[in-house]
Amino acid sequence: MAKSSPYLVEPDSKIKLSNYDPDDTGDLNSKSKADKLLEQHREKLSTLQDLMYAEAKHSLLVVLQAMDAAGKDGTIRHIFTGVNPQGCQVTSFKKPSLEELKHDFLWRVHRATPARGMIGIFNRSHYEDVLVVRVHGNLSKDELKDRFQAINHFEDLLVENGTTILKFFLHISKDEQRDRLQARLDDPQKYWKVNPEDLKEREYWDDYMDAYEDVFRHCSRKHAPWFIIPADKKWYRNVAISQILIEALDGLEMKYPKPNFDVSKMKVE
Repeated sequence: MAKSSPYLVEPDSKIKLSNYDPDDTGDLNSKSKADKLLEQHREKLSTLQDLMYAEAKHSLLVVLQAMDAAGKDGTIRHIFTGVNPQGCQVTSFKKPSLEELKHDFLWRVHRATPARGMIGIFNRSHYEDVLVVRVHGNLSKDELKDRFQAINHFEDLLVENGTTILKFFLHISKDEQRDRLQARLDDPQKYWKVNPEDLKEREYWDDYMDAYEDVFRHCSRKHAPWFIIPADKKWYRNVAISQILIEALDGLEMKYPKPNFDVSKMKVE
């Protein structure tokens, strides 16, 4: 599954995010080339999504995690343009509601997983419950270990029921995040994107990097891998992720279902 990607986190790897260049652009050296390639990827993804919807044997779950302003919304918008909305659903996980807090931390997530034939996209995800709560000191080491185990079992269940899981960390540099957050403050049309809490969370940058490194070590599995995607260049981020999606869906070897009737005897009057 997307084994050719240089951004794949191998199972049990001890990752140091400082060793990954968020400004990497692989073999691409221009936005114009990337845009042409992305358009090809969109067309291919649209075809594969139609095939998956028709066959209704598989589903795809795309998990997007990142620091603020890394481009989760932009990734969804640019990559999935052209995909039939009937076969794609996006779920954003914000601060849990009072009702959600009365259940186990995976309760609200399981309800949003994609049915067979569907693409499900998580804008943030169940991993928030081993990131934010850890950084702010609301989890003991034993509780964190239990949650990692629960997440792995949860993803095992999804895979056993036909879901392909691809998890992407949009790796942005702290300097690039600063510039993007400032750009929002400088543009009245982007004030709606501004959350004062985002600025406070920058103070915990190193703590978040440590938390993500543990997530990759404990929860990147062969059947549910993590990818660390360079995200300083938006145009490269989109191409890198869409390439992985296409390779994974192609690997399912999906086929359009055969009719359960004799087509040769059918005639439209």
